[in-house]
Amino acid sequence: MQINREQLFRASCLSLLVTSLSFGIRAGILNKLGVDFQLDKAQLGSITATAFWGFPLAVVIGGFIVDIIGMKRLLVLAFVFHLAGILLTIFAQGFWTLYISTLLIGLANGTVEAACNPLVTSLYTDNKTTKLNHFHLWFPGGIVIGTLIVFFFTKLGINWQVQVAMMLIPTLIYGFLFSRLDFPVTERVASGVSTGDMYKAIANPLFIFMFICMFGTAITELFTGQWIDVLLKNVTDNALLILTLDTGIMVIGRGFAKPVLKKISPQALLLISAILGALGIYLLGTVTGVAIYGAAIIFGMGVCFFWPTMLGFVNTNMPETGALGLNLMGGAGMFAVSVYTMFMGSYYDQIVKSSNGNETLAGQQILHTTLMIPCALVVAFIGLNIYMKGRAKKSAAAVQV
Repeated sequence: MQINREQLFRASCLSLLVTSLSFGIRAGILNKLGVDFQLDKAQLGSITATAFWGFPLAVVIGGFIVDIIGMKRLLVLAFVFHLAGILLTIFAQGFWTLYISTLLIGLANGTVEAACNPLVTSLYTDNKTTKLNHFHLWFPGGIVIGTLIVFFFTKLGINWQVQVAMMLIPTLIYGFLFSRLDFPVTERVASGVSTGDMYKAIANPLFIFMFICMFGTAITELFTGQWIDVLLKNVTDNALLILTLDTGIMVIGRGFAKPVLKKISPQALLLISAILGALGIYLLGTVTGVAIYGAAIIFGMGVCFFWPTMLGFVNTNMPETGALGLNLMGGAGMFAVSVYTMFMGSYYDQIVKSSNGNETLAGQQILHTTLMIPCALVVAFIGLNIYMKGRAKKSAAAVQV
């Protein structure tokens, strides 16, 4: 068996590109779907949330079985789900076909994450957090590409079905590439850590703390990004380009993760991210005009490192948690976003009704409510930094003894 590390990494990035294209294109066509199929915001929220709860369902199940069936079989399953979900979306006839197709894409996205996160950490055992950042830069990268597809295709009068069909190209390519490559076993299996030890590691209080924090980091990043076109549509004519700018900043930041992480510890980076994320959401819900682009840049800088650094921190400091630990973290994040999205969709409609159709106010209220989450993360990550400094001192003292 020959393991081609670089080709496996490139194919992984391409599979994540499909995942992110689904987010970017769906964010761009969400209002259009509402008009074409006469759906209210609560229904749109339910459809969007389906992708988010389909993701954790797949990623958690994948976390339990990846060591048994292997990463390659999981990625074949992801390919089948992606292909079926994309085709069903193209030929959707209403709420339920959109709901089912979005669920299939969510399952595909979660299966990609369930296989590729442990694949990356198994390929790059000495450089996990940096390579996870490089891998995950394709998530905002795909959103940039997806939103630009929506923007330019809409300007050219090309319908949303063709926009969705663009996802078929990278899907077919990554399916072909993975079918030809050999895969390693996961790092946990290779290192000889038993299944029982893996379960014990997941009961570690530090893992439980990071698991809970993942709820907040995911909502801050993904809910705000996915709903930006809805929340800011009456504040700016270019709400979708705000998402493009925000995710473009994330691509650049994750690309430079290596020098950043040489200067700053992962826990300090998470604290800085929470502060900038809170400031960015506050400004997005407050400023108007050209200043909103500055708010998007600050927000993008804030959420840039959240997802991959959370995963990297857990796998570096608690490697015994293995693929299951990585996938439980990803599942926690997406599950939180799915629940939050459903509640916020209904809350948005309530605000619009009570304010005589004032959608600008509704968008601001949703952002101000969401602001509480990164503010809570600031407090949590201050505590994490204090704890990690204390742990480092204890380790240094033990070495000296």
